[in-house]
Amino acid sequence: MSIDTLTPAWYVLHTRSRFENVVNEGLQKKTIEVFLPRITVSSRRKDRKKMIRVPLFPGYLFVKSDLHPTHHLDILKTVGAVKLVGDNQGPISVPEETVASLRIMVAVDGPITTGSLFSKGQRVLVVNGPFAGVVGVFDHYRGQDRIVVFIEALGQYAAVEVDAADVEPVPQLRSRQ
Repeated sequence: MSIDTLTPAWYVLHTRSRFENVVNEGLQKKTIEVFLPRITVSSRRKDRKKMIRVPLFPGYLFVKSDLHPTHHLDILKTVGAVKLVGDNQGPISVPEETVASLRIMVAVDGPITTGSLFSKGQRVLVVNGPFAGVVGVFDHYRGQDRIVVFIEALGQYAAVEVDAADVEPVPQLRSRQ
């Protein structure tokens, strides 16, 4: 494929933690088409109840690009941008229908459930809350939005219960053969 025939497509851009809005605004200023799906949730603060707008997928937003090298670099040079999500061959595009569906879902102010489905024995990382930084093994779901994670130390296990939203899967390293 020559550079002249590059077709714009949607890609997922990973951002620094809590930098979604900064990256969104930075890309808009560069006139790059961007979509940051946000939902309204009640604040987690104990002292007051407040409805706030938060990213549907914390740490990620969608950007439309033909990935011409200068456009690609423009995206990655945006403050808070980390990388376009992909594999060894490069960034992987997201179907137009997926972005269109997400636009419809966030436009309707109804409840949206998100999260990763974990399987027993999967390695996970706690990214938020008092156990942030803990790497453990997913054991089971407790209710709709709580999970139990086992941590092995000194040949024994300790278990903690955390919000499912505060946990991410640990990426699997591919073995070379």
